[in-house]
Amino acid sequence: MLKKLFAVTTLATMSGAVFAADAPALPFGLSFSGSAAVTTDYRFRGVTQTENDPAVQAGFTLAHTSGLYFGLWGSNVNFGSGTPSLELDPSLGYATTLEAFSSKPTVDVGVVYYNYPSASDLNWAELYGKLGFKSVIAEGDSILTNLNYTNDYAGADADSWNVNVGYSVPFGSSGFGGVGAVGYTVVDEDKYTFNGDDNYVDWKVGVTYGFKSISGASAELAAVGTNIDTNGLSDVAERAVDTGAVFTLTKTF
Repeated sequence: MLKKLFAVTTLATMSGAVFAADAPALPFGLSFSGSAAVTTDYRFRGVTQTENDPAVQAGFTLAHTSGLYFGLWGSNVNFGSGTPSLELDPSLGYATTLEAFSSKPTVDVGVVYYNYPSASDLNWAELYGKLGFKSVIAEGDSILTNLNYTNDYAGADADSWNVNVGYSVPFGSSGFGGVGAVGYTVVDEDKYTFNGDDNYVDWKVGVTYGFKSISGASAELAAVGTNIDTNGLSDVAERAVDTGAVFTLTKTF
């Protein structure tokens, strides 16, 4: 039922790193940025990718001043016996700031390829578009909207759409902040279902903390889950989609 459900995670999104202001300068208009993270449960779109076990993750982005970028992101995964233990996702895209608008939103479009070196039959590609806004409701907050499409969801040759809206806000100068996100995924039910349904909703609500003594270091504690029907699922499969606590440490550079 749940072969795999994942994409570029929000905690270490390669395209998001394109906008890092302190990325080290390279020749020919290039810049490099990246991140590394340790998390108690690799979840994407609300569903565990590691059978609720911890994951170590890292990614980098090589960007050009034109807005073009290439990214690579990796993590350990575990979908059960006989499934791949490594996910390695390259992406190619274009990101820019719309200076003509007073809110100066950021636009990011591209394609990501979910790649399993030891199980190529599970590989699939997805197109994405993102629109981001800053200081919308409170000073320093941000809103990020994603729209994703694939015609080969989870390697099952199925059309699928996903939309996600995320919000983050700092709590003054305390270093603490709040995060929240809600997503909706729909798929061609003739080729793939989520325990009998062709769609589901996922969510995340949590708090963050930025370490002032370590540049680029942050922590997040969040509740993550879905509304996928768990009737008839095994205990392992039920835990994979139920709401659970996830703690993540991230370092960007």
